[in-house]
Amino acid sequence: MKFAIIKERKNPPDRRVVFSPSKLKELVNQFPKAQFKVESSDIRVFPDEQYQDAGFEVVNDVSDCDVMIGVKEVPIDALIPNKKYFFFSHTIKKQPYNRKLLKAILEKNIELYDHETITNEKGFRLIGFGRFAGIVGAYNGFRAWGLKYNTWQLPKAGPLPNQAALIKELKSIKLPNIKILLTGSGKVSNGSQEMLDAMKIKRVTVEAYLNETFNEPVYCKIDVLDYNKRKDGKVIDNFDFFNNPQAYESDFMRFAKVTDYFIAGHFYGDGAPYLYTRGDVKSPDFNIKVVADISCDVDGPVATTLRASTIADPIYGYDPKTETEIDYKNDNAIVVMAVDNLPCELPQDASEGFGEMFLQHVIPAFFNNDKDGVLERAKITENGKLTTRFSYLQDYVDGKE
Repeated sequence: MKFAIIKERKNPPDRRVVFSPSKLKELVNQFPKAQFKVESSDIRVFPDEQYQDAGFEVVNDVSDCDVMIGVKEVPIDALIPNKKYFFFSHTIKKQPYNRKLLKAILEKNIELYDHETITNEKGFRLIGFGRFAGIVGAYNGFRAWGLKYNTWQLPKAGPLPNQAALIKELKSIKLPNIKILLTGSGKVSNGSQEMLDAMKIKRVTVEAYLNETFNEPVYCKIDVLDYNKRKDGKVIDNFDFFNNPQAYESDFMRFAKVTDYFIAGHFYGDGAPYLYTRGDVKSPDFNIKVVADISCDVDGPVATTLRASTIADPIYGYDPKTETEIDYKNDNAIVVMAVDNLPCELPQDASEGFGEMFLQHVIPAFFNNDKDGVLERAKITENGKLTTRFSYLQDYVDGKE
């Protein structure tokens, strides 16, 4: 089977790639029947020469390959008919801006596999860039603090080569005795936790965080039952929350009273209570000064997130009184960092990590008759039609939604 690493063509440019040269070499050693070509690219974090040095053919035309592997959406005019494609299509939630893309994929008889739909039999995602979003998001939040209070000048993450360089920068700053709150239990929050632990910031329990003062910076990592409570007062388990979110209300304000820097690394499910509302932010008890909203749900559960920010301009201010955006330097401003494509700032590490997961979970399926159903579950389109699993997208394709 012939595979192609395709050139990223979306703007702004994305330097990430699914397989680094070293990971690709590891892949073909494990699966000698896999043939790979690399489409030439002048923006990829690994230059063409590195792939050639690793023994791969770098070409301008990959139309003789069967499976096209990329990161971001492929422009409609670059889609090659009758191929299998892997990329983040941003269509499965009926995103309006990509309806034409999905329609074109069907018209061109393309078999589409979205990285988001690659799951195990229980529905848990097997691959993604979440860890790297958490790593960069935590770093960017500390950078935002320094800019707000003129306490330190951290460089942007993008020009730094890897996570180790980010950690080195963070270790150079002297933190005040602040309380840092981290929400979530998945890859994103674990990535942020890596950074906090690398800085040797002390982790404390929920009880200590809420009730004690410290003479050093501390952090607390909380999960859904820490910041939500059942309306009837019962304490059950996380699954009850996920299955019955309407039975819960937010209990986040007890944390907002004592938190200085909030890192939002949680997953937010439909129907769950907001962590805090714009009304909550008006309260004199709301103490949070800097928010790194890695989850970046605009006008959602983190009410200070008015819009997604950009890598070029990652920080803005939120005015609790007017509920509007203001200069983050303003005395009344809560600082918001809400970049929605954070892993792009760490393209080398993100690519290495993503390739590791893709090699482990996806590539074997091409050579073992998909015995675990990974490809079958992930397949969105086939033979010019939506698969049964994704038939709910038909109205979206037809323009009825």
